[in-house]
Parts: sequence; C-alpha cells; structure tokens
Amino acid sequence: MSALLEVSGLTKRFGGLVAVKDIGFTINAGEILGLIGPNGSGKSTVMKCIMGIEKPNAGSVKLSGIDVAGWPTHRIARQGVGIVFQHSHPLQRQTILEHIKLALLPDNLLMLATDHGVTRRAEEIAARVGLSAVMHRLPRTLPFADLRRLELAKAIARNPKVVLVDEPFAGLTSGEVADFSNLIASFRADGHAVLLVDHNVKGVGALVDRVLAMYLGEYVAEGSAEEVMRNETVRRVYLGGKIETAARPDRAGKDRTPLLNVRGLGVLYGKATALDDVSIHVGEGEFVSVVGLNGAGKTTLFNAISGLVPHSGSIEWRGKPLAGKTPGGIARDGIVQCPETRELFGDMSVRENLDLGGQHQTVQEATKQLNWLFDLFPILKSRQTQAARTLSGGEQQMLAIARALMMKPKLLILDEPTLGLAPVILEQLSKAMETLRQTTDITVLLGEQNVTFALPHADRVYVIEHSRVVWEGDPGRFAEEAGARYL
Repeated sequence: MSALLEVSGLTKRFGGLVAVKDIGFTINAGEILGLIGPNGSGKSTVMKCIMGIEKPNAGSVKLSGIDVAGWPTHRIARQGVGIVFQHSHPLQRQTILEHIKLALLPDNLLMLATDHGVTRRAEEIAARVGLSAVMHRLPRTLPFADLRRLELAKAIARNPKVVLVDEPFAGLTSGEVADFSNLIASFRADGHAVLLVDHNVKGVGALVDRVLAMYLGEYVAEGSAEEVMRNETVRRVYLGGKIETAARPDRAGKDRTPLLNVRGLGVLYGKATALDDVSIHVGEGEFVSVVGLNGAGKTTLFNAISGLVPHSGSIEWRGKPLAGKTPGGIARDGIVQCPETRELFGDMSVRENLDLGGQHQTVQEATKQLNWLFDLFPILKSRQTQAARTLSGGEQQMLAIARALMMKPKLLILDEPTLGLAPVILEQLSKAMETLRQTTDITVLLGEQNVTFALPHADRVYVIEHSRVVWEGDPGRFAEEAGARYL
C-alpha cells in the first residue's frame, strides 16, 4: 500500500542556516507519526514545508503520489492537507458554528445562507469536539481549550487526507489532554494520516504509532515510542549525556522553615495555562533544580517568583508574602534572577555591566565582590573593557551570572544557563557552580533542560511537565527514573 504522505530528502535553508537537512518519512492512512525534538530542532519547519508555508530548498513532499513540494499553501490544502495550529486566530465577529460552516465550504461562500445540510453537518462536528454548548458564542468569550477544539473542528470539516497537528497539548490541563488525545485518535480511526509535532516522546507516546526524533535539523532516530526513549542519541540530546550525581553534604536548611515557599501557583497567558497548581519550596543554603523540557513552565515559574507576571496562589519569602512587591523590590530583598535571555547591555563593556549589578553597594563592597567574581570567572577579568555583544555565547552567560551575583543575592535563580553552549563551556560553568556551592552559603534555584548539568549540583530536584510539577526527590532517585519520567 502506498503512503498517503511521503517526504524524502527535505531540506530547508535560511541564509547560511540549515534548519532542516535531508529529512524523510512516510505516513500511511490510519497512522499517526510523532515528530519530536527540542526547540530549534526543525520540527515546525518540516511541517511548514509540507503545508507550503515555507518553500523547501530540496526534496519532495508527495501526497498520494503527487509531489506538492513548493506549491502555494491554498493548492496544497485543496489537494488534501489540513493543519491544526498551536495558536488560534479566529474571526472575532463570527460564532463558533459559523467558523465550522466556513471550513465546510471554503470555495463557495454563497451556499452558507441556503444549504441547511451545511448547518446540520457543522452542528454534528461541533458536538463531536465538545462545542455544542457554546457553538453560538463568539471566540473571545471562550476558554483556551475551546479555541483549540475549534481548530480541530475546522480540520474535521475540511476532511483532509493528511492532518498536521502542532503542539496539541500546550497550555492544556491533564483532563483536557486526555480529551484532545481522543479527538486526534479519531482522525486515525477515520483513515487520515496524522503528523503530530511535539517536544517530547512522553507527550505523544501513548497516541502515536511511530516516533521520529530530530535534533538541529537532522534525523536522530525512528521507531516505537519505547524504542526512541531507549535510544542513546535521543537520551543524550534531551538529557545532555550520561546522568551522574556527586556526593553532597547535608544542608541544614532542609529541616528549617523554607526560605522560599511557593504554594498553588497558577499563571495564565491569555487563555492558555502556563502554570497549574505548582508548589515548591527551597531551604536556606539549598541548591534546588527544576528540570523540564522547553515550554514546560520553568521560566514562567521564575518570572512569577520575581514579580514579572501576575499569578494566583501564594509566594512567601522568609515567611512573608511577596504579593504587592515590585520586581525591583523583590530583587532588593535578595531574590535575583539570571534570565534565559541574559539581557546584557551589548554596547557596554564587561566591567560596566558588572558595575550595574553592584550599584547599590559601597565602593569597597563592590570591589571585593568584583574580585571574587574574577576568581570565579577568570575570563571576565581579561575581557573587562570588551563590549558585551562581542563576547562568545559562553562568555556572555558567565557575565550574566556574574552580574546577578554582583547584587549579593540570598537566592539566585538561574534560568537555562547552559542553553546553546559548547561542551567545553558547560564544563567551565559546572566547575564554577560547584565552587559556588562548596564555598558560599548562597541558595540557588536552577531551571534546566540539561539534567547532566542540573543534577550534580542539586540537593533536590523537581520535574515540571505541561505546567505542573509531576515529580520531586533527590538526584540519585531521579537518575534511576529519568528515562521513564523525563523523556
């Protein structure tokens, strides 16, 4: 039996960057293929090339044997490819039912007013995806999950041969994930070929027939979800290599009132759930690692603690609520975040960036702290007069951490410090973190995808997945369970 969708040698370049390199796969009727990989792997680019949103530089995209590579999007859609976008952009003046009717008759809008069969079919589709009770309402009045259901309803209405589904579970609660899994499975039952794009194997493992893993635009592995989870290359991509834990002294802060206590934290971005009932605590002197894949909610958690995003639930610092405090006030109280994006002043020198961090100290205090940081990150001492934007990625990360440490934080929050860094820089950064842990009483809350960096320095570990904390324990136990839980 020939495949409904056959991709071969697909390559896409953006200038000198090869976003997708020689990717190929097939999907038969009634089959779901999961396409996984960390952010920047090329998953979305593959999907856009299939849909005609991006034109591939090489390769073929065959739909029922017809090569549609490079065709305009509307022709590919008419040929039988539908897409369910992660973010919904509905027409705000049309009801849910009218959106579905439009999808049923994309090429003959005049029939909308006269064909009663269209209305009946639209109502059936609304019932199938769970929108019957709200089908006469406008999109702006609906919760995020219902807007995602609308995207699925429109895909059902078009009845495509091939369905592309982008990050289907992002922003959904666990109950909503189960509902959406059933709806996506119904595409397979109807004989469609489905390409499901997601970050990790675990998110799609129970739903897909096969998984193809990508990294930096290239093929890594393909097989069943279990086979891909056991693949050493996939584990290295997601976990950063072999997981090791180091001996660590007991921290007195473990048994005392937590320095930081987060309870029932919830954050919404528009109608999407970014954090759902998250609770963590950090004792004085502890190194606590929060690990999770991209998009799990780590940055949102840190931004809520730092006062940068509105939230529900409570955050207590030294036994007192942080509610009502400004981000600047929270930083002055001792919680300092080193963001994933670094936020350096690129045209200012290394020394000027560091001086900004120490501006609230006396000259003597700032000088003492600066000399200590130059011992911790010797490369910064030799780069003092160099503009920050001219530093390498690793040097910029060291500068960002050093600038945060110039404020003498009681709690240092590090968000994805290893992102995009070469192995030799990771080793230097790891040594600096261990020096910090062994020689100071600073408390650290570290957010990382790379668990081989996060574990050796941690006293405790939290795993965050789809906006919720799903596991807590010591690093040794995490190492035993990492394959099953993290991937």
